[in-house]
Amino acid sequence: MPVSNRSAQRSAPRSPLRVAVLADSDTRWKWGALTARRLAPGHRLTGHLLRGRATPTARQLGEVGVRADRLTEVTCAEFLADIERERYDVVVLALVGGAVQAVLHGVRALWPDPAARPVIVTGYVGVVYEKLADGLLLRHGADLVLANSRHDAQRFRAVYEGVGADAGCVTETVLPFLGGAAYEPAGSRATTVVFAVQPSVPESRADRAYLLERAAGHARLHPDREVLVKLRSRPGEHTTHLEEQPYQRLAAKVPGGLPANCRLAYGNMGEVLDGADLLVTVSSTAALESLHRGIPTAVLTDLGIREALGNHHFLGSGCLASWDQLDAGLLPQGDPEWLAAQGVAPLATTPLATTPRAAGAGAAAGAKAADPAGAAADDEDADVFAAARARLAALLELPGLPPVAPYYTLTTAPRYLPGILARHHLAADGTPLPGAAREGAEPSRLRRRLRSHLRDAARGLYRHGVQRVAPLIRRMGEL
Repeated sequence: MPVSNRSAQRSAPRSPLRVAVLADSDTRWKWGALTARRLAPGHRLTGHLLRGRATPTARQLGEVGVRADRLTEVTCAEFLADIERERYDVVVLALVGGAVQAVLHGVRALWPDPAARPVIVTGYVGVVYEKLADGLLLRHGADLVLANSRHDAQRFRAVYEGVGADAGCVTETVLPFLGGAAYEPAGSRATTVVFAVQPSVPESRADRAYLLERAAGHARLHPDREVLVKLRSRPGEHTTHLEEQPYQRLAAKVPGGLPANCRLAYGNMGEVLDGADLLVTVSSTAALESLHRGIPTAVLTDLGIREALGNHHFLGSGCLASWDQLDAGLLPQGDPEWLAAQGVAPLATTPLATTPRAAGAGAAAGAKAADPAGAAADDEDADVFAAARARLAALLELPGLPPVAPYYTLTTAPRYLPGILARHHLAADGTPLPGAAREGAEPSRLRRRLRSHLRDAARGLYRHGVQRVAPLIRRMGEL
């Protein structure tokens, strides 16, 4: 489309923005789709799932509860071909850093000169506690790099400025799925405790078994409480991180078994939090969702406070606690200053929060959080997303956007960059390698179904290797 045409098009009354989201896991799809909803209310959303080990299943997508007008599974090269053909207004990249970098170089190859290309948006799905410089520099080149808090925005700008890269892309927002109904305690004691587990933290089987046994022990010590072990995925499924030791299998080996008031739970985290009186985790982003609602939240210290666990991020939060302290009745409360710096203003003290949760009324809370995945209502997060929406609107009004300019190039990272691009079947200049994208007619329905079955079988073998074979080999190696 010529630049002049786009300029004339932009002067006409705006139709709903066309937005594409590319995600590589269930949690990133949730972040990307809800971010798109915050940035461009009323948009037409086309969803793409990047083909790989963590591509979400239909069950996982249903649990997230965020739908698109169209949702397809693609490779990086196929996605680039789609955005060139469809001419979206906005593209949200909800991916790991390497995949973001690959798409950015692919976009630069498509539009090497100022052109009417889509605005590129990316960010992080939750707490950024590791690989800060690596992840950020791989995301540099996007028009908007969203930071989930003032604290993150300051850190992001410091990294970019530290390498002499443009930091103007960093834009402060909040996690798009913070919301739900404000917590109102039914009394001075918790009645429903939610232990939000994580796929890869902690990593060892012994540590994960310990945490599960402590949750079961808490239930035995407090028979008047219900303890829910909130799981991320079913065996054989993957999320953003690998889970080599699923809690479902560990639960079968808990001494004495799980008590009647302790059970494994699936479902949307927002809906689970609707009935929670205490959220317990090692370092899950669920802690931020819980703190936003004003629910007592404990970040476990049983395994130490360590960077490898990610719980060091919660230093100063007022939430660090052990299972012993929780057994004794502690209900940790978040520190207001820490919460403000993290972009987690408790709903109970937010003027816009007008629908507190009635005790025991989990269903009524759904009226407040009608948005799937427990996202806040648009009026609640209007202010925190205002800067991002204003920046997006300004970019959309330009007759043409400059080429994306990632920090990593063949000059700044001649050894690192080609390997990243090659993993996504792109050449060093960002163009697809031969055979990376389908050409010609669309494959028949039978061929598509066959490819789908083959991919599912390959993923099943991969997951079996991760969850069964690899741990066995490691144990044999320790003998």
